[in-house]
Amino acid sequence: MEIERKYLVTSLPDTLEPYSYHMIEQGYLCTEPVVRIRRQDDDYFLTYKSKGLMVREEYNLALTRDAYLHLREKTDGSIISKKRVLIPLTNELTIELDIFAPPFAPLMMAEVEFPTEEMALRFEPPAWFGQDVTFDGRYHNSALSRQKIQV
Repeated sequence: MEIERKYLVTSLPDTLEPYSYHMIEQGYLCTEPVVRIRRQDDDYFLTYKSKGLMVREEYNLALTRDAYLHLREKTDGSIISKKRVLIPLTNELTIELDIFAPPFAPLMMAEVEFPTEEMALRFEPPAWFGQDVTFDGRYHNSALSRQKIQV
């Protein structure tokens, strides 16, 4: 189960240098239901996500590099590339700050995953978070991948 809140970000914290990060590339084989492939650094995954906005079922299956490359050719829409910076928030919570590469730049979004729905609903975001887009399906990466991008 994935329980997350999602926010637009227009200004960053003073520095991101002390935080670890991942380089992510992902594409979509299907967007209803969501079937995604992802390269995260040197790891590869196939992911299924159910319908939903803040709460969804999510299942990950490891892929080989060759399987990922084979499936990448079959994706629909745009491939999404982004840098994901991991910023500790509390002992339980981490901010996943996504800084998108072109053609989606300068888009930046912050996601926080929660152990319970109640905790997610009570969450008070840091001051540098922008608009809450948790309940706006247009900001799911699967929806972004379907946008017509002018290059």
